[in-house]
Amino acid sequence: MGMIIDAWAQHPTLRHAQDPIFASLHRWNKTEPPKEEIPVSFTIAAMDAANIDKSLISAWQAPGRDMITNDEVASFVTKYPDRLIGVGSVDISKPMQAVREIKRCVQEFRFKAIRVLPWLSDAPPTDRRFYPVYVACCEMGVPFCTQIGHTGPLMSSEVGRPIYLDQVALDFPELVIVGGHIGYPWTQEAIAVATKHENVFIDTSAYTANRYPDELIAYMKSHGAKKVLFGTNYPMIYPQKALEHLDRLALSDETKERFLSGNARRVFAI
Repeated sequence: MGMIIDAWAQHPTLRHAQDPIFASLHRWNKTEPPKEEIPVSFTIAAMDAANIDKSLISAWQAPGRDMITNDEVASFVTKYPDRLIGVGSVDISKPMQAVREIKRCVQEFRFKAIRVLPWLSDAPPTDRRFYPVYVACCEMGVPFCTQIGHTGPLMSSEVGRPIYLDQVALDFPELVIVGGHIGYPWTQEAIAVATKHENVFIDTSAYTANRYPDELIAYMKSHGAKKVLFGTNYPMIYPQKALEHLDRLALSDETKERFLSGNARRVFAI
């Protein structure tokens, strides 16, 4: 199948895995939150089972709440530097601290991107508190990753509307933006924004291949071949499960290579 890069994964800390915010996901997946810390080797084993070469693993920062810290992500990457790539996160409620932290993530930890989830702050990506983050990402030359589409945890989905990224991309044309979770139920909106803006991309995390909307598959097979990145949202979806029905999409070899690794290599400079 060639190289595979997972554009959105987490190695969860116990704080993250047990956070009550994820109760709805456990209900959907019929799972229980873990009772003890999960070793990084467990995540690597899940990657191995699906022939995933590299995973971008993300920190999780909510306002005033460290769910997975940048330092913890850096320690995970240090254990498996050939397999894991760090993605930092910041608290947008403290703008100057956020800017300094982005610089530390890139310069000290060599992280390849910064991810901030709008629903954790109940603020859309056009909120003024995000703008210092965009400036810092542009200055440091790293993509800004975020979540688009409805919110699985029981928080407002409105802030995940992909159309908000249209204004961000207009204000920061040089900022590379990756919207994870395909934008559902506004997938056409996500495709429109990615089509309009050269530096806006979509990743398929949180969806198995058999659940990609038809319009996304059509986009991947046509003018969106360079725009869509494979992602899992592990541990919510294991890589093996995410890839299970990939062949049903009937992608050409070239499109499949771009989707599974080529686009991620280019976007994240891997």
